[in-house]
Amino acid sequence: MIAARDLLLSILIVMVWFGTGLAADVKARAEVSCSAASKPLQYDCTIKLSDSRSGAALGGVDVTVGADMPSMPMAHNVKPVKAIPGSEPGTYRARIDLEMHGDWAVKVDLAGPVRDRIVKSMRFEPKR
Repeated sequence: MIAARDLLLSILIVMVWFGTGLAADVKARAEVSCSAASKPLQYDCTIKLSDSRSGAALGGVDVTVGADMPSMPMAHNVKPVKAIPGSEPGTYRARIDLEMHGDWAVKVDLAGPVRDRIVKSMRFEPKR
């Protein structure tokens, strides 16, 4: 009885220390698309998250979206905003306000059961 309890306690300690391996085995992939909103320099972005190995949609993840302008480090950064879940599994929406048009590094940060950071290079141009 004591040996079984000690074994279970040891397994629990190992799982807590190293994690169960479930979330750690997930590598996220993101498709990011942004379209101009009604105000200048404002963009509505859709993020589709999936497991890069299985292709399964990643739901239940806390997602924040921010952006930096690589050509002007530390001069133009967009404060991260929390994305809201969309109507389809693994889909999230966020509105970002840029400081100017041009090339931006859009950063998608994931927290919760899956932790990751995905950076996408995107070009934002004036609405035509």
